[in-house]
Amino acid sequence: MPVVDPDRQRHADIVRGCARLFKTLCGDSLHILRSSVAEVMEACERGDLAEVRDSAGLLLADLEALLGRYEAALGEHGMGRPY
Repeated sequence: MPVVDPDRQRHADIVRGCARLFKTLCGDSLHILRSSVAEVMEACERGDLAEVRDSAGLLLADLEALLGRYEAALGEHGMGRPY
């Protein structure tokens, strides 16, 4: 019977278990973030600093939510943050 590296097996199990979460993070979430950055850029081009601040605040909130979901998934699998 082949010997399986326990760390490698654990990593594979986590990847399979989190596939749905990370697929969501990489699909819809990237589209939402891209749209948020575009709003900031458009407001910058118009010189509308109030809109820049509002759009950047929404972008930050979106990023914080994604990061929270990522950190929760790591915690559920006993993994530490890589940062």
